[in-house]
Amino acid sequence: MTLVDSLDLKTVRTSLEEAVLHVRLARPETGNALDEQMLDDLLAVLSHLRTRTDVRVLVLSGEGDSFCLGGDRGEFLRLAAEDPGGPAVRRIGDKARSVCEGLAAADPVTIARVHGRVVGAGLALAVFCDLRVGDIETRFRMPELALGLPTAWGGAMARLIGEVGAARIRELVLTADAFDAHTAHRLSILHQVVPADELDAAVSRWVKPVVRRPVAALHASKTLMNAYSRSDRLGDLSMLDGHFLSAFLGAGIAR
Repeated sequence: MTLVDSLDLKTVRTSLEEAVLHVRLARPETGNALDEQMLDDLLAVLSHLRTRTDVRVLVLSGEGDSFCLGGDRGEFLRLAAEDPGGPAVRRIGDKARSVCEGLAAADPVTIARVHGRVVGAGLALAVFCDLRVGDIETRFRMPELALGLPTAWGGAMARLIGEVGAARIRELVLTADAFDAHTAHRLSILHQVVPADELDAAVSRWVKPVVRRPVAALHASKTLMNAYSRSDRLGDLSMLDGHFLSAFLGAGIAR
């Protein structure tokens, strides 16, 4: 069953199984690269969730060979060429931030179910989920610096520093090296690593206790955790991510 037919989603598929909403990135031919349409679709789903009381868990996954290969660079470069002043790129940056903050603030517990490659903006989407599980073969990378771009998408830098720690994120950003699922687990980017054929079972093990928790206590706990995680971010510049991206793309610095 779809979440709601009236949303007319083009790049995201949804299905509702009792209290669990499955949201699947559905541009497998691009590695589920995040373009503006996909951001719009995700925003529509997150907005609609605010009207639902029957959804207790949201599971985010990707169709095809990979969870998400990051932002759609072709779209970024095209928009930068068409609009050197940068408003279009900044608009996408603002939508990316809204999606990521929406995942973190959503009333349902959010679970990222990742596989294949998880790159750049795809890593941002995953890390803004409450819980994250990946299969053993999953590979991660933060390639922005190697592409001539700042690591500025959706507020990911602040979230990653909060979840992982500044020293390790500094290494991943500056080297742009790929890392495997076990490293991601050690860094707390993943909570669990399992064989590919056990991903759904791992998600189910989280879902079963969560759906039994009292709704009010669950929402209050999520609100408290989000508040505490932001309490030391007085210098958070993530609201300027779109401006940083548009400046670099507009200047033709990106490769």
